[in-house]
Amino acid sequence: MMARQLWWAALLLGVSCACAAAPAETIRIKDIGKMAGWRANALTGYGLVTGLAGTGDSSRNKTTRQSIANMLSRYDLTVVADDVQSRNVAAVMVTASLSPFARPGDAFDVTITSIGDARSLVGGALMLAPLKAANGQIYALAQGALSVGGYKYDMNGNVVQKNHPTVASIPGGATVEQGVATDVTNAGTSVTFVLADPDYTTASRVAHAINQSLGLGIELAVAQDASGIAIQIPESRRSRVTDFLTAIENVAVEPDRRAKVVINERTGTVVSGGDVRISKVAVSQGDLKVTIMTENTVSQPLLLIRVNQGRYGTPVSNTQVEVSEGAETGFVAATNNTVADLVQALTRTKTNTRDIISILRAVKAAGALHAELIVQ
Repeated sequence: MMARQLWWAALLLGVSCACAAAPAETIRIKDIGKMAGWRANALTGYGLVTGLAGTGDSSRNKTTRQSIANMLSRYDLTVVADDVQSRNVAAVMVTASLSPFARPGDAFDVTITSIGDARSLVGGALMLAPLKAANGQIYALAQGALSVGGYKYDMNGNVVQKNHPTVASIPGGATVEQGVATDVTNAGTSVTFVLADPDYTTASRVAHAINQSLGLGIELAVAQDASGIAIQIPESRRSRVTDFLTAIENVAVEPDRRAKVVINERTGTVVSGGDVRISKVAVSQGDLKVTIMTENTVSQPLLLIRVNQGRYGTPVSNTQVEVSEGAETGFVAATNNTVADLVQALTRTKTNTRDIISILRAVKAAGALHAELIVQ
């Protein structure tokens, strides 16, 4: 069966026509990178979630009890931490990402995660929590009712749970108190465009496309390396840098693409570019079948039955292993084809994905697959 399948694969590869190459696709520069300095800022904070229906941290969590005592002291209430026995409060961490051009008063989402032994955050509300950056300064304040995409209820050993009830979010729950001064220009005279996937060919094409689109007759964009393109801002555009950057972002370019084949062995997924080439190679795969048969019997001698009345015999398992290999092996000859042709041909012959992955890895090891093989 395997020999017949691979024979059909060879036939399909042999009759595949050499179609004309598809026209290259051009995309905007803003879709393959960003301006240097454009980055989000991570914020973190510590807070308390109240209003839980007995699903908060237990009395064993000293951090939560101390936090409750400290919070009440702000309202002129003196409570010893050891006297706090409430399970309606949970200690949480608050995380968020501050956009590069955030201004005071802007709202953004925050994520709440439990750090204690709380069972669920359903129905809780976050008390006012300051959010700090890595420099220790407060940039936002978070507060509000939690939105939990799950639940957990347990009673008498029975547990019903959906998703992760100890993780929640507050849409628009944080307010910016201190904005971030983001300047993507270098003293207002130049900018640097950074590619998401560094490549010398793509960087050179981007610089060439920018110089052609501006039409000023001078070379303003220069590829510094495989990732960065330095762009000079003309003096006539320095008063309106935003309009200049808008024109730069919408320049169309044809990026170069590296040949890659991505294999996920856990899910049996193979993803590759349609034009990844395969040199002349022969693929041969045998058909091995292993059969294991187990027969369970009971050994019960007659003399033992008479001497030990009422006792059972001894179970005995007899196992047989048979290995059979097909008389013929499959053969596929791939000549100047692509990975897409080979995978499509093998799929039509009902070759399973695991075998296709093994074949592609063997072709790569033979030096016939001209692409980077990424195994996840």
